[in-house]
Amino acid sequence: MKNIYPGLFDDLPFSLDEIVCGVDEAGRGPLAGPVFAAAVILHADRPIAGLRDSKKLSEAKRDLLAPVIKANALAWAVAEASEAEIDELNILQASLLAMRRAVEALATVPTLALIDGNRCPVMKIQTMAIVGGDDKVDSISAASILAKTARDAALVTLHAAYPQYSFDQHKGYPTALHLARLREHGASPVHRRSFGPVRKVLESTGLGEGK
Repeated sequence: MKNIYPGLFDDLPFSLDEIVCGVDEAGRGPLAGPVFAAAVILHADRPIAGLRDSKKLSEAKRDLLAPVIKANALAWAVAEASEAEIDELNILQASLLAMRRAVEALATVPTLALIDGNRCPVMKIQTMAIVGGDDKVDSISAASILAKTARDAALVTLHAAYPQYSFDQHKGYPTALHLARLREHGASPVHRRSFGPVRKVLESTGLGEGK
């Protein structure tokens, strides 16, 4: 197998025969909507130009790269953890759950998962956390892009159901606009009740549902 991760395994006890997937999440910071994760196994003979941390790419560039990744990767999958799971487990554990679901949904079973960050989900395969991996390892960059574009699309869909919150503009993040709409309309069913600004509004209004 061609080494598509030059230098990464030089000092590690991993074989180049490993089937490696990159894993990343999107949506830990927002006040509403699920947290998404993606897992990608790149094809050694189908390089994809322009991969990097999705946060460093424009929305237009991410939208261009996402279908290219899907068309050229050996395997890819996107998964999520719901607002209810975030509130029950906490956002870190829900993010790890979404990551595990993405890896388990891959059509090709990997032998090693490279996880962006400093924590790994508990899985049956070997895992390795890489801080800043979404800008260092192409498969994690690809996963970052797929997770981000999938979540953004989901928030546009939520906007259609709850237009008063303008989810299509801020994608659930705690912008001034979002906080103002949250105060005005109360919390919707897709707001994360365990997050401080949402909890504060619920406590002040006594409303559990948006208008």
